Amino acid sequence: MTAISHIRNFSIIAHIDHGKSTLSDRLIQLCGNVSNREMKEQILDSMDIERERGITIKAQTVRLDYRAKNGELYQLNLMDTPGHVDFAYEVSRSLAACEGAILVVDASQGVEAQTLANVYQALDNSLEILPVLNKIDLPAADEDRVKQQIEDVIGIDASGAIGVSAKSGLNVAAVLEAIVERLPPPKGDPKKPLKAMLIDSWYDAYLGVIVLARVIDGTLKKGQRVKLMATDGSYQVERVGIFRPKQEMLEQLGPGEVGFFTAAIKEVADTRVGDTITDEKNPTAEALPGFKPAQPVVFCGLFPVDAADFEDLREAMGRLRLNDASFSFETESSAALGFGFRCGFLGLLHLEIITERLEREFNLDLITTAPSVIYHLHMNDGSIIEMHNPADMPEIPKIDHIEEPWIEATILVPDDYLGAVLKLCQDRRGRQKQLTYAGTRAMVVYELPLNEVVFDFYDRLKSVSRGYASFDYHIKNYEEGDLVKLSILVNSEPVDALSIIVHRARAESRGRSMCEKLKELIPPHLFQIPIQAAIGAKVIARETIKALRKDVLAKCYGGDISRKRKLLDKQKAGKKKMREFGKVEIPQEAFINALKMDDN
Repeated sequence: MTAISHIRNFSIIAHIDHGKSTLSDRLIQLCGNVSNREMKEQILDSMDIERERGITIKAQTVRLDYRAKNGELYQLNLMDTPGHVDFAYEVSRSLAACEGAILVVDASQGVEAQTLANVYQALDNSLEILPVLNKIDLPAADEDRVKQQIEDVIGIDASGAIGVSAKSGLNVAAVLEAIVERLPPPKGDPKKPLKAMLIDSWYDAYLGVIVLARVIDGTLKKGQRVKLMATDGSYQVERVGIFRPKQEMLEQLGPGEVGFFTAAIKEVADTRVGDTITDEKNPTAEALPGFKPAQPVVFCGLFPVDAADFEDLREAMGRLRLNDASFSFETESSAALGFGFRCGFLGLLHLEIITERLEREFNLDLITTAPSVIYHLHMNDGSIIEMHNPADMPEIPKIDHIEEPWIEATILVPDDYLGAVLKLCQDRRGRQKQLTYAGTRAMVVYELPLNEVVFDFYDRLKSVSRGYASFDYHIKNYEEGDLVKLSILVNSEPVDALSIIVHRARAESRGRSMCEKLKELIPPHLFQIPIQAAIGAKVIARETIKALRKDVLAKCYGGDISRKRKLLDKQKAGKKKMREFGKVEIPQEAFINALKMDDN
């Protein structure tokens, strides 16, 4: 075991695309963990989606051995954390397992919204922060301006910030020296009972669940019986090891060390991020603070395009759930879409990743209904119902009032686009809380209803700011709102997959725009199709798709008008009968396109 004074546990925090994974690659290469022949970009990102999008989804760790300039050998444990707001809880647990963090800021772009969110989490965990300016070799890089921005916006001393180019490897060795000199070693007592924090877990087809843990006190040994305090499960440890980034087996892990163990655990749901691991016979007195189970924030329905694929979809979701305990689902049926599942996600990126993985890895064609959030319905009898699906809304007279979740959003945007961003936030019922400046960039803090953000707010924000705005949010509280259920009727039949909850003031414009879009998206049938938007029994908007017509008068060359009238009446009766019994086919792209908010 390495002496605890020679261990450094650190994480790298950055905004998307500021070079976090590239810097990790260079550190791994410099410490000689991977040969040049085995080296590839984003070596810690194992999933195809992570590599394509350039984002980190699962936290990864790697142990590096570094001989410093003073001749001593140090053990560096690097924890690569996700950067996106959807995975904020995983980031907070990874940071709680570290003593220091490297803050990577792009020297040409400066501080962004997610940089702020993750830095504040690191400061909450009392971490020592080491600022690093990346991409200093770019022509647009301005180190002095970005250092000043770090001091103004974040409020930490940036005079000792290290300028590097992670891509070319320029000055990366100085970062390793600074980790050893400026980040503190962990604290821990090997004689105390075992206390370890569960950082992450994933499923392996051969070994069962692999658990990533940071030992606080005591030692974690092969053959030991351990207990997980939150789930109350006890298991016998079969393997103990570390990642370099390949697996390497050890006999034990001591205080301050980060590694993995396997113990024939069957499901990822049994190993929750942030749980405390202790010895079954000699347990620790109290669990680590801050544990909370993952809570879904966004819900949507997933349906197979072909109803015959329902069982395949069920199996695929079961297999994905093995690897991602924060993803939840239950069966539901829809009159328009048949059988499917109601799924809960941590946020919109999580939703996107899960649907993309289902389509790619399991070769499924899916229809996704409109994402919705959890509403609290306060009933007249005093009870409170949580509603995930607008189709489940009870009768209006039974409801006293409805509460919706609100978020606090931080938006960083260049001054040129500030007006457009403020207008977008106002249009989405936002309340401005703060507006400050850092150089030429404005930092706006807004309170917004999550309902308005959940569908296409991020896309709209990127388009009004030409891609320069960055956005981060956290759930704040629930507030009462004047909300109504907007139903869409096609040929007098309600389409439950298109029903949404909207604010009363916006219901008419949303209903009208959805009817107009559906008119374009649904192909004409042999009979006339009315499309209506309704609140309860009151229709607030209507469009009509004209019928495909056959020219029944083509064979009449002149002659009496009564003959033509007879043919037209016969056609009219046929159309009426068709409309009563005809089924309207709604193409799958109509579901998503109809729900996208319009540009205004």
